Amino acid sequence: MTGRLTFICCGSTDANRRGAFPRDEPLEPSAFAQAQKLAGRLPRADRIWHGPGLSAARTADALGLNGTAVEALRDQDFGNWAGRRLADLDPADLAAWVSDPATAPHGGESLHDLGRRVSGFLEESIGLSGHTLAITHASVIRAAVCEVLGAPASAFWRVDVEPLCLTCLTSDGRRWALRIAASR
Repeated sequence: MTGRLTFICCGSTDANRRGAFPRDEPLEPSAFAQAQKLAGRLPRADRIWHGPGLSAARTADALGLNGTAVEALRDQDFGNWAGRRLADLDPADLAAWVSDPATAPHGGESLHDLGRRVSGFLEESIGLSGHTLAITHASVIRAAVCEVLGAPASAFWRVDVEPLCLTCLTSDGRRWALRIAASR
């Protein structure tokens, strides 16, 4: 049994443009239009899932995909940092968060907590055959890449995920692998 999971990163929002931590907000109009252009180039899927937040649902809409909201695909909980710019944060709190994956000075979800949630999602999905499209957030995709590669939590900060990019994983029913495909 083989399965494929393609993550599609949500389109950009006002928080992306401002250099702020995301909150549940709609896509910028230009991101909606960019997603519409991508719609016709997506591979066929047996199932479509998206995070429950507004940006994931609106990205799915713009892509012309009628999917099911899946709680495990929600964005990282940034607690009281949601909507705030990096420049507005206490540098010591930010340094603690970046250097210690178990720390969540914002009162939200630590990187360890995010990693456990994403690991559970991957474990639950590993036995599925066919192709799944999952519209979600950069933080979820970063955590999934780290999990699949067996990389330490510190590698999270070295994974750059652009809005509307595709990240593909394949499964043989026992393990996930990162798939890097040629452009078409």
